[in-house]
Amino acid sequence: MTPASRMALQYVVLFVANGVSLPFAGLWLSAQGFTASQIGGLLAAPMLARLVTGPVIAVWADGFRRRRTPIAILGAVACLAYIVAGVGEGRWVQGGAWFVAATAMAALIPLSDVLSLQASRTSGFAFAWPRGCGSAAFVVANVLMGAILSGAPVDSLIVFVALACGLLAMSAATLLPTDGLSERGRARDRFAGVGRLVREPVFMTALIAIGAIQATHAFYYGFSAIAWKAQGIDERTTGLLWAFSVIVEIGFMWWVEPWRRRRGIGPMMVLTVGGVAAVVRWTALAFAPPLILLWPLQALHALTFAATYLAGVEIIERLAPPGQHTAAQTLNSVMAAGVLIGVATLAAGPLYGSYGTLGYLSMTALAGIGLIAAWQLKGRIS
Repeated sequence: MTPASRMALQYVVLFVANGVSLPFAGLWLSAQGFTASQIGGLLAAPMLARLVTGPVIAVWADGFRRRRTPIAILGAVACLAYIVAGVGEGRWVQGGAWFVAATAMAALIPLSDVLSLQASRTSGFAFAWPRGCGSAAFVVANVLMGAILSGAPVDSLIVFVALACGLLAMSAATLLPTDGLSERGRARDRFAGVGRLVREPVFMTALIAIGAIQATHAFYYGFSAIAWKAQGIDERTTGLLWAFSVIVEIGFMWWVEPWRRRRGIGPMMVLTVGGVAAVVRWTALAFAPPLILLWPLQALHALTFAATYLAGVEIIERLAPPGQHTAAQTLNSVMAAGVLIGVATLAAGPLYGSYGTLGYLSMTALAGIGLIAAWQLKGRIS
């Protein structure tokens, strides 16, 4: 297998697990007796904790000679934690296990991205291609789990995601490229490098711009399935809606992104377009549009997620100094998929409980903050 196909397989298994847990986590937690506010808090906790766990895991991961080793370990940890969440009794046991599993799963994405970026530079393949394969797997998982949940207990979710994490650990240990060497050094020096990045104003402004726009998906991730069910939309259709959004995302990654690079369109322009699309998407969803309008709004996921994600990875890759790529991408993930989305998710529970879908308007405001931060970078990053 080529390095590109090995990375594609890694992303496939990783996003099968995400494609099962992300859209339907709220439904599973609700079935365990968690309230809307508790669901918001539980989903937000590992995100907020990434302010600490993210840098610590990044420094720990760079202590291994090969990048695939910590990826395999984290996959095994996630598998075991999901098993405990499924078989354990009591909200503290289930909630604690979910926290551990979500923390491990979240760390896998930036570590896989750094390995893929390194492999793409040495082997000459486009980063977006294997990442797009992961998105394709996300679609399949959405549709499959939506169909399963239409006729099976919601506990099927936890079984499926635990199996996917176990497979992820095995594939990472045996199939990932072996030429992905970590930027090793003393742990103290690696922590110092993180500190230098945090003190860099341009880098931190970029993190806020990228993270704020990415974090606007918090309300959608946590409560779209619940809100649509309240509108009379069943789980199968919810799975199809999520799948459609990711199909459009894949099209962006496989065709629009290469075209964008050939035309020389810079990542800051792409990030801005993604922010504007987020304002449109969340404002429209706030007013609970009918099913026929949900399809074009889901198509905007190609811009609100795919465009901002790829632009963000490229911007951070440009800003990262030599030897600091793991730390830089992890901090990007900490901000986008950790702190900001954690705060937004924490707020989403009470907002949905009090205002229903009008809570999406808070995501519109957050997108505006991201656009303001992006404007501050005008002229500094092309």
